[in-house]
Amino acid sequence: MSRRLVDLARDLGIDPENRAYVPYGHDFAKIDTVAAGEGSAHGNLVVVSAVTPTPLGEGKTVTSISLGMGLSRIGEPALACLRQPSLGPVFGAKGGGAGGGKAQVVPADRINLGGTGDGQAVGAAHNLLAAMLDAHLRHGNPLKVDPARIAFSRVTPVNDGSLRKVITGLGGPLNGVPRESFFEINEASEVMAILALARDRGDLRKRLGNIVLGPDQGGAPVRAEQLGAAGAMSVLLRDALYPTLARTSEGTPVLLHAGPFANIAHGNSSLIATRWALTRSPWVVTECGFGSDLGLEKFVHIKARLGNLRPACVVVVCTVRALKVHAGLAKAVLGKPLDQAVLTEDVSAVEKGAANLRHHLRIATNFGPPVVVALNRFPTDTDAEIAVVEGIAREFGAGFAVHTGFADGGAGAEDLARAVVKAARPTDLRYQYEGTGPLAARLESLAKNVYGATGIELAPAARTRLAQLEKWGLGELQLCVAKTHLATTHDPADGGLPKPFVLPVRDILVRAGAGFATVLTGELTTLPALGARPNAVDMDLDPATGAAIGL
Repeated sequence: MSRRLVDLARDLGIDPENRAYVPYGHDFAKIDTVAAGEGSAHGNLVVVSAVTPTPLGEGKTVTSISLGMGLSRIGEPALACLRQPSLGPVFGAKGGGAGGGKAQVVPADRINLGGTGDGQAVGAAHNLLAAMLDAHLRHGNPLKVDPARIAFSRVTPVNDGSLRKVITGLGGPLNGVPRESFFEINEASEVMAILALARDRGDLRKRLGNIVLGPDQGGAPVRAEQLGAAGAMSVLLRDALYPTLARTSEGTPVLLHAGPFANIAHGNSSLIATRWALTRSPWVVTECGFGSDLGLEKFVHIKARLGNLRPACVVVVCTVRALKVHAGLAKAVLGKPLDQAVLTEDVSAVEKGAANLRHHLRIATNFGPPVVVALNRFPTDTDAEIAVVEGIAREFGAGFAVHTGFADGGAGAEDLARAVVKAARPTDLRYQYEGTGPLAARLESLAKNVYGATGIELAPAARTRLAQLEKWGLGELQLCVAKTHLATTHDPADGGLPKPFVLPVRDILVRAGAGFATVLTGELTTLPALGARPNAVDMDLDPATGAAIGL
């Protein structure tokens, strides 16, 4: 039976009667990390990444959860730091982000539907700033903001592609100043990135004030602080600043906090949660979004660089089915059964698709920490196919383990846990681009050293933005590249096999509060749209029990 949340809190050195423990019903509690105290870090940080996923996902969250449970089962107490799931994929196509099978954070329905409300707080804070900006324009615009060049969006929690480009302020002077605007999904919000990177209340407040809304009519940046908005935004985020304590299906502790997507944001749970967890648990497992070219790269260059983190191990999740899809054997499509060819033994297809695994092992090993390949095993995987994956792991000097966490929970991840303990060694990271210097040069280093590109190509809009950043003294922001998660290149149609390519940069978004510049590549959007039959169609509420159906 799952242990009580108050018992997990005590294991982490928190007295539930202390103000550091803020209960949200029976299933969650906020941990005020300031009141709890941080102490000195002594835990081993395990960072879970993956190969290029198919649209179905390859079980990275399942692996992270089952690894945490597996470590605890072999006598190595662990705490997982995960992102708060997004409502976009929950109601869209991919589904929730609380794990699955016997490796879940529970109750999964409440977690997938917003948990303690952090996502709603992020959206409210973001949209408050947008509303205050438009009110400023309507009431005379004393800051002389240029309405035609405002670069700050509004956000929505769901996939509503019709809001990507909008015109606001129609209907006369009482309704505002007409102007072009745009929406992004909550997880692409700069406020979400700030929540994930802030160190404390003071840092949160400072970062919110540094948000750049766009230029004034003289070309100088206008910031949220000048509007007087940052204080009220920080009030809205007061509770959201602290991580949520939850538990897995086997009763091991989990901290849920922040939820930036890795293909359009920086793809990692909060720095506050991770740093605090390392002071309370011998093992801390944290998950990066999508493949090592996205979530892991941003973990290293943004989160770890800012937080001075030293990972002890990187886990690269792989599936046989993903390698077969990358080999071109068949396509994986959300909402449709897998092609029978993917479910039939084909060693040669695995060997061909393994070029993708090699690509990600090159990326992961170049960052420095020891690497373990975790094969998330499906029932149709054969020993011969698994042997191919193990051979490639050994080729790179990486550890290897098969896990069946979805079917068997922590018991199915004990071998993986032992492989991680054997490999772990806190290691200084090898960054693949400099933290300072001209942004374009650093971006080219990232494209070549991580993505394997031959270079970059800047569109006119990107060149204009670079010049603007230099003029504003922001040319040394860190990089956060928005790139498809479905290919090793910028184009999802290219698939998972590495190939020579030039990375096209169509624009750069200023995220001065977060401390990075978002680099837009390809045709990637920061607001997904719903498909013809989204998951929401199959959801309902049981009138007898009040339970959610179809999540």
